[in-house]
Amino acid sequence: MSIINIPQFQEDLIIWFKNEQRQLPWRENQDPYRVWVSEIMLQQTKVDTVIPYFQNFMDHFPTLTALANADEQKVLKAWEGLGYYSRARNLQTAVREVVEQYDAKVPDDPKQLGNLKGVGPYTKGAILSIAFDKAEPAVDGNVMRVLSRILRIEEDIAKPKTRKTFEAAVRELISEENPSAFNQGLMELGALVCTPKKPSCLLCPVQEHCIAYRDGVEQTLPIKKKKIKQSSHTYFALVIQDDAGNYLLEQRPEQGLLAQLWQFPMVKKNEVDEKHLSAYIQEKFQTEVADINDLEPVKHVFSHLTWFLDVKHVTVKGEITLPTHMEQISKNEIKQYPLPVSHQNIYKQL
Repeated sequence: MSIINIPQFQEDLIIWFKNEQRQLPWRENQDPYRVWVSEIMLQQTKVDTVIPYFQNFMDHFPTLTALANADEQKVLKAWEGLGYYSRARNLQTAVREVVEQYDAKVPDDPKQLGNLKGVGPYTKGAILSIAFDKAEPAVDGNVMRVLSRILRIEEDIAKPKTRKTFEAAVRELISEENPSAFNQGLMELGALVCTPKKPSCLLCPVQEHCIAYRDGVEQTLPIKKKKIKQSSHTYFALVIQDDAGNYLLEQRPEQGLLAQLWQFPMVKKNEVDEKHLSAYIQEKFQTEVADINDLEPVKHVFSHLTWFLDVKHVTVKGEITLPTHMEQISKNEIKQYPLPVSHQNIYKQL
């Protein structure tokens, strides 16, 4: 890697970062807990989206101990709308372990930290470098994109084994004096300058070190093979309202997509056709359907699949027999339950 001047590269990147970094709430100090929470929230989620969630989360759970002792449904409620809810559950599980086993101090040992639930190689490297000033690589998509251009690395970044190439590159490049600013500088460069499409090379603080720019191939890197095709599912979402004006909510299973969140009852359209919907509801809930009306349909795109929800407002007469994992609650009480975004969009229509 002697092809670039490493000390000069470090200096140019760190000076730029110190001058140009965005003021973000998790950068106010090097508290490992705040760094950890921010890094988990920033997985799969844009910075602007995360800022208010992070601030709200810190208001509710300002310390490791506060999060460890919190009710899981309250944690999911604070996470509501961020998606990928297993992140929140894994974070709380790991934080409980830190409180119990490490005296409520985030471990700075790579092995202990890496063994915590939900802490992968990137999160581990980010916490160690940003919070503890250890010269550890923190390689995510941003960093792979930046370094694929600077070092002209022509490996497919969609392949898991490619990460090792980039981790080795960071170990060679990283500043021992200021690993925190170095790693954050690489991330910030990827977010603000070395963007996926049309990188702003003329504004780049490390342009003179960039081999892809020198060779005129910055637009063709990084190499990333196409993702697999999305699948889609269509459901009836049933907004069932009883005589007293209460609504039915069901809790999703303990494992899998949106685990343990609450939603209006859903049934796949390939299991019940529309003309038999009334009979299905009467059979399942042992009640009498008075009326069914259409609400606005809802579409929700996940990373790997899309939901199309045909939303039906169903009024029923008489008692409802509640299946397990269901509750009958007032319209106002629904706000207290953690709902997926798609079902928040249904609730807004009520």
